Amino acid sequence: MTWIDLRDDGWGLDNLPYGVFSTGGPDRRVGVAVGGHVLDLGAAARDLWPAMAGTFAEGTLDRFMARGRAVWDETRERVTGWLTDAAHERAVRPHLVDRDAVRLHLPFTVADYVDFYASEHHAANLGRMFRPGQEPLTPNWRHLPIGYHGRAGTVVVSGTPVVRPCGQRRTPDGDIVFGPSTRLDIEAELGFVVGAPSEPGMPVPMEDFADHVFGACLVNDWSARDIQSWEYVPLGPFLGKSFATSVSPWVVPLAALGRARVEPPVRDPRPLPYLDDAGMEDWGLDIRLEVRLNGHVVSRPPFAGMYWTAAQQLAHMTVNGASLRTGDLFASGTISGPRPDERGSLIELSWAGESPIELPDGSKRTFLEDGDEVVITATAPGRNGSAVSFGEVRGVIVPPRAG
Repeated sequence: MTWIDLRDDGWGLDNLPYGVFSTGGPDRRVGVAVGGHVLDLGAAARDLWPAMAGTFAEGTLDRFMARGRAVWDETRERVTGWLTDAAHERAVRPHLVDRDAVRLHLPFTVADYVDFYASEHHAANLGRMFRPGQEPLTPNWRHLPIGYHGRAGTVVVSGTPVVRPCGQRRTPDGDIVFGPSTRLDIEAELGFVVGAPSEPGMPVPMEDFADHVFGACLVNDWSARDIQSWEYVPLGPFLGKSFATSVSPWVVPLAALGRARVEPPVRDPRPLPYLDDAGMEDWGLDIRLEVRLNGHVVSRPPFAGMYWTAAQQLAHMTVNGASLRTGDLFASGTISGPRPDERGSLIELSWAGESPIELPDGSKRTFLEDGDEVVITATAPGRNGSAVSFGEVRGVIVPPRAG
């Protein structure tokens, strides 16, 4: 039971995601979404938990995330108690804000950004497009989670306009030209946010995943396919990926995803010991995404089939001794399922432009045009058939800036 009115839309007590909001002024505040409200966590803590008030006073989640799992768990327990025990209603109600009335901000300072390539279906689709007649997966793909380091400074919160990038590209005739990307794409992904740091030189094993990772958010890793295809050999993505990465403003804590955990796919060959999760806690996640282009659903990618889990990605990312920092963000890579309507990028949905996507207004798309809006949403299962919402990550494409 709870004294607060809850909408049946994924924002109940099973969820309680964290974010940063403002209400018209310059001050940014740490909040927890519940029902149609945002709980001002700093203000509530000043009244009900003074020892923690300073942790929520800075207008980012940074200090809170750095405190570690014991504090995360205690905070979740206390917030749940405040919202369910009628004895706290008088103290808590003044600190509830209408969720529709707040402005949401980037919830944490992004320290490092790593993007992986964990969907076998996505990797195989791209392999078939670009290496027809050959094995679609590269020889290393089933042995390690492939990834690259991105640009932390261009991670932006949902709703930030995405400026069409410019760069070098090779035309079909082989000419090298400079100009705006003509093959601008999306990548529907799930991001994982590091809270507790690690020591340099100390790998983080898979079993310590939940001690370091605070929660998850939605990611759209915008991609300029023409710039990327010309530049990526031999060192991998650079300008084709670094111009913008959008994230949802609410970070869903790992504790909210207990009912979403499922067994991951069978791996063949069996991974090396530091990546072999057989017999360990399952960190496959039954999370279902939905991708809308200009209001029309074009894809419903399922996360449960991802070949490599986030726990394996964290272990691989640190196995060389690289340390974690509070605010590190690592993304799953494009989420694609086995069916055509489960592909998480336009290059797959249009099969590299060969099969344009038809929209209800009669227009067609192979890649994004200026003015196009992409919205990605996702839910995970909660208790008794309820849902845990990730909210949305939204972005509109705008023309390149002059200069």
